[in-house]
Amino acid sequence: MKGLETYLTIWIGSNIAGILILLSALKATKLARFIFTLLFGWACYINFTTAHSTPEVYLEYAGMSISLYSNFIEGWFSENITIMVSVIAVCQGLIAVGMALKGFWVKLACAGAILFLTAIIPLGVGAGFPFSITVIFAAYFILKRDDFEYVWRFNHPFKKTEIKMMEPE
Repeated sequence: MKGLETYLTIWIGSNIAGILILLSALKATKLARFIFTLLFGWACYINFTTAHSTPEVYLEYAGMSISLYSNFIEGWFSENITIMVSVIAVCQGLIAVGMALKGFWVKLACAGAILFLTAIIPLGVGAGFPFSITVIFAAYFILKRDDFEYVWRFNHPFKKTEIKMMEPE
């Protein structure tokens, strides 16, 4: 994979994180949603600030991507980096917020996450491939298993249940 030797440590870390996100989605969807909230919130901040301070760093993705993406990055994208990455960052922020909310917003955020993660697969090592595929499955399991309540409301496995005493007759 192109770029792996340069980004090996980051690539390993991101794929371990992806596996942990997937495992959390299988065991505790609220935890997985919280992690998605943090992940996409962090990505929103990093991408927005980077796009406005050093936008040229996004051109590095061209060398790690499939040719269709490389051509796009070196062409139109290279002249519109700040606006394009800013829009992406806002969408990442909306995914983060949606994951923390409930109902329809969680479903929309999962769909947005799946769409975004699918779109970055062709970036290869630059997007931590196969991180995105692993995390797509995590978003899918959230869609299938979560109760879609607010992320801060969860059923604690050790929650005390009310015990009713019988009255003497």
